[in-house]
Amino acid sequence: MSEHLLVITVLASTILLFFFSSWRHDVIAIIALLTCVLLGLVPDAQAFQGFSHPAVITVAGVLIVSAGLQSSGVLNLLANRLMPRKAGPLISLAVLCLIGAFLSAFMNNVGAMALLMPLAISVAGKSDMAPGKLLMPLSFCTILGGMITLIGTPPNLIVSGFRDEIGRGHFQLFDFAPVGIVVALAGVAFVVLLGWRLVPRRTAKLGSDFESGSYLTEAVVSKESPSIGMSLTELESVLEQEGIDGQVVALHRGDIKLSPALPWRKVAQNDTLLLELEPQDLSTALSLLKMELPSSAIEESKRPPATEEDDRPRETTFQEYVVMPNSILLGRSAMDIGLGNRFGLTLMAISRHGQHTIHRLKTTPFRAGDLLLLQGDTDAQAAFAGGYGCLPLAQRDLALNDTGKALLALIILIGVLLISGTGLMTSASAFVLGVVLFLLLGITPLSQLYNAIDWPVIVLLGAMMPVAGAMSSTGTASWIAQSSLGLFDIQQPEVVLAVLIVLTMTLSDFMNNAATAALMCPIAVSLAAQLGVNTDTFLMAVAVGASCSFLTPIGHQNNTLILGPGGFRFGDYWRLGLPMELLVLVVSLPMLLLIWPLQG
Repeated sequence: MSEHLLVITVLASTILLFFFSSWRHDVIAIIALLTCVLLGLVPDAQAFQGFSHPAVITVAGVLIVSAGLQSSGVLNLLANRLMPRKAGPLISLAVLCLIGAFLSAFMNNVGAMALLMPLAISVAGKSDMAPGKLLMPLSFCTILGGMITLIGTPPNLIVSGFRDEIGRGHFQLFDFAPVGIVVALAGVAFVVLLGWRLVPRRTAKLGSDFESGSYLTEAVVSKESPSIGMSLTELESVLEQEGIDGQVVALHRGDIKLSPALPWRKVAQNDTLLLELEPQDLSTALSLLKMELPSSAIEESKRPPATEEDDRPRETTFQEYVVMPNSILLGRSAMDIGLGNRFGLTLMAISRHGQHTIHRLKTTPFRAGDLLLLQGDTDAQAAFAGGYGCLPLAQRDLALNDTGKALLALIILIGVLLISGTGLMTSASAFVLGVVLFLLLGITPLSQLYNAIDWPVIVLLGAMMPVAGAMSSTGTASWIAQSSLGLFDIQQPEVVLAVLIVLTMTLSDFMNNAATAALMCPIAVSLAAQLGVNTDTFLMAVAVGASCSFLTPIGHQNNTLILGPGGFRFGDYWRLGLPMELLVLVVSLPMLLLIWPLQG
């Protein structure tokens, strides 16, 4: 088998795994890299050189600086000063989207989204809107904002790296801005004026608290429960008579799961029912049916005796949290982390956007976008959320914790951007310098340094760079470009450019945008060479396409982040996402041809 076919086979298999496998993207990338090494497509001595690639170093630096900006209060100050106090929902949405796009140009997209998401939820609650009506437009606009600068999103850094590898040098910090700003502003205008209406309403009216749709929670049938002897249909009828919309998803009898939960099945004492309920109905239903939390959960919720050093009264509350895409909870359960023993917290329920795949709460592995309903004291909840990467779904105090540190962090960021933008240092070196200054000045504690890095993304980038390099070194990218042009008989560069953007967008909707950029850059360079046109035009097209992940919740971490809080389903994203991608194509294509002429 020729090298071309070997590379294509590896890449096709990798893409299929990205699409359909439950494995994490970084694991798939490592498998692809090792496969290339074993097949001789990547020299063994160069297998892990991707981890020293400037784009990988810059991404890590941006993540750490973003975390420092957030913890120092700079971003809270900005959001607090710019958000209108007494504005309608559309004005608030417009301001949120503009702030999100601006922040995403200079920091990690997920960090910007995490900062503004509680604000969006609060605005939705005060405006009698479903939270998803604000969350999806905000997510899309923070994604678009990353297109504005070199450091705004990993695909831009990868595109810049490939440009340097072919001898044309790196793109500068604001080379992406002329196209990126126009596209971002067009996107913001679209979602504010029309797009938000295309988002399906998945949750009911919001009150003072955030309502996230149905939860799955466990309840044990006590000996006093009136449900003993009832069929599941009768039990659900009792709930319905009290105005409670709930259903029994599964029934456990001892160690046996009686599934599916057949309507005629009778309830017995000590059965454990998996109930689907609205959050506000949870306590009412348990009281009405005289059911209890599982004994294991009750035992885990008991805190250790207070010591003399910590005997102050504790405030026990219920609080909802969303599991962040980079949380170390992913793949682990409440039992695995000792939620009760370590934190004294009880996992009351999990909401997983309409999926009934949860068997037992304490052993259910967490996923990105899961909503967790926790009971416990506020200090323990804060410690858990901070340590495990969960975002509280309530409006946070936006007052600055330390004005001096916030100002210092902002000065350092501006300095880093100036150094990088003027070419005094590469982006990688400039941001590493920023990280060192953040550490020396106490803006980012040393203990939080590595927690700020999204390691799966770093591993993904480091592994995919040599795989993408194999496309160039083996001549596969050139062969694909030549074959594509001959197969479809397309010789118009403008048409090829449009097809390239659409193809890159499509891949980015189903696989990591950084991996998409790494795979498409060699093809873009080869297409430009075959057509005899400006390589920069085609590289910029890849940057635009890879940054447009709007059709699914898995293409970008921000889309995953809003899945639970918005109550969305997998198929909800295309309603706004498809018009958004068409808009990006229509706006970006003429801008690319204007700013980066084909004969430039």
